Amino acid sequence: MPKFFNRILPKRLRSEGITIPVIRLQGAIFAGGNQLRPALSLAGTAGLIEKAFAFKETPAVAISLNSPGGSPVQSRLIYKRIRDLADEKGKHVLVFVEDIAASGGYMIALAGDEIIADPSSIVGSIGVVSASFGFQDLIKKIGVERRVHTAGQNKAVLDPFRPEKKEDVERLKALQLEVHETFIELVKERRGKRLTDDPDLFTGLFWSAKRGLALGLVDSLGDMRSVLKTRYGDKTSLKLVTQPRGFLARRLGFLGSRNTDYLPEMAAGAVSSVLDTLEERALWNRFGL
Repeated sequence: MPKFFNRILPKRLRSEGITIPVIRLQGAIFAGGNQLRPALSLAGTAGLIEKAFAFKETPAVAISLNSPGGSPVQSRLIYKRIRDLADEKGKHVLVFVEDIAASGGYMIALAGDEIIADPSSIVGSIGVVSASFGFQDLIKKIGVERRVHTAGQNKAVLDPFRPEKKEDVERLKALQLEVHETFIELVKERRGKRLTDDPDLFTGLFWSAKRGLALGLVDSLGDMRSVLKTRYGDKTSLKLVTQPRGFLARRLGFLGSRNTDYLPEMAAGAVSSVLDTLEERALWNRFGL
C-alpha cells in the first residue's frame, strides 16, 4: 500500500526518487556468437532492450555504449529496436559513450535522443570497411593447389587464395558505397541541424568526443550517474538491466553436470570464440584501444 500511495503523490511529495533502467552494450557487433562469447547482435541484446523499456514508472532509458563497430546490419537492427520501443513506450533515450562509439557503434548511438560522452571517448568513423588477406603466394610456396568448382562465374569472387581481380574490387567498392550512403542518411536524419558542415564528417575519420561535440556528433560531455542525478534529482537510482536469472546456466548447460554430450559443442565453440576474439581485437586496435 505505501508504494501505491507513493505513486499517486506529486513528484515533489514522493518519498523516493525515480529509477532509470540502464542497458550495457559492449563489444564488437556481429551476428552469431556461441556459448562462451555471446555476440553484440539483435539476438543477443533484444531481451535486455525489451526488459529496459518495460519499466513503467520511468521517463527514460539509459544506454552505456562501448563498441568499435562491426556488422552494419546488426548495428542498424539494434538501433531500430531501440527507437521502435522508445516511440512505442514514450521513453527518452540517453546514450552514454564509454571508450568508443565508432562505425557501427556510432550507428547504435544514434538511437539516443541525446548522446553524452566522456571528453576522451572516441566517436565517429562514419564509413564502411572490408578487410581480408591474400594467401595465393603462400600456398604456392608450401606446395598446395587450390581447387574451386562453382556454378555461377561470380561465386568465388575475392577468394583469398587467388589473385585479386580489378572487377571484383570495383564490385565490392560499389557495395560499400551503398552501405555508406545508408549510414550517412541515418546520421543526417538523427542529428539534423546539430551537424556542422565539415568535409571530413563522412570520410571515416574519428575524433575525441570533445571534437565530436563541436562537430555535432554528440550533445554533451559527462558521465551517466552525474547527468541522470542532475536531471532527475539526487534520489534517482540506476537499475542495471541484466539477462534473466539462469541465462548462463541455460547457455552453458553443462555446468554442474557430468553429461559429456556438450563437449564437442563446447570445443567447436571455443575455436570459434578464438577467431571471433582475434577479429574483435583488430577492431579495437584500429582505434588504439
